[in-house]
Amino acid sequence: MAEAEGIRVDIEAVKGVIEEKYNNDPENVIMILQDISARYNYLPEETLYVVCRELEIPISLVYSVATFYKAFSLEPRGKYIINICLGTACHVRGAEKIKETLEQRLNIHGGETTEDLKFTLDAVRCVGCCALGPVITVNQKAHGGLNRAKALKVVEKYEKAA
Repeated sequence: MAEAEGIRVDIEAVKGVIEEKYNNDPENVIMILQDISARYNYLPEETLYVVCRELEIPISLVYSVATFYKAFSLEPRGKYIINICLGTACHVRGAEKIKETLEQRLNIHGGETTEDLKFTLDAVRCVGCCALGPVITVNQKAHGGLNRAKALKVVEKYEKAA
C-alpha cells in the first residue's frame, strides 16, 4: 500500500479493478480513472503509473486524459466538493457575494481544498438550475434560493456530518 499526501493508496485494489472489472482493456481508461477518482476523490500520481503499466499504454496518454477532463483532479480534493454557480442567472442574484462568504468561512479560494480535506470550493459557469439561483452544489446535490446566510448554513450542515 502506498501513501500519497496522507492518503493510503491500495495499489493491489487498483490493479484488481483494472484486471477484473475492465479486463486490462485500454479502451476503458476513462472509466478506470473514474473508478480511481471515486475511491480517492482525486487521481493519486502512483495510480496513473499503475494504469499505464497494467494497460500497457504510455503515461502521456493517461496523463492527457486525466488533465483533459474537469471531473478529474491530480490534487487531493475535499470530501465535500462545493460548486458555486456563477452563471448569469446566479450572478445577477448575488452568487459572487456567496462565493466570497464561503471563501472567508472556509479560508480558501476557488479551486482550493481545505487543509483538513473536508471541502473543495470551485466556481462553475452553470449547474442548470437557473430558476433556483443562486445555487451551490455539494457533491452534486443542489441547494438553491441562497443568500450568504443560507449558504453558510448549508456548509455548516456538511461540517457537522463530516
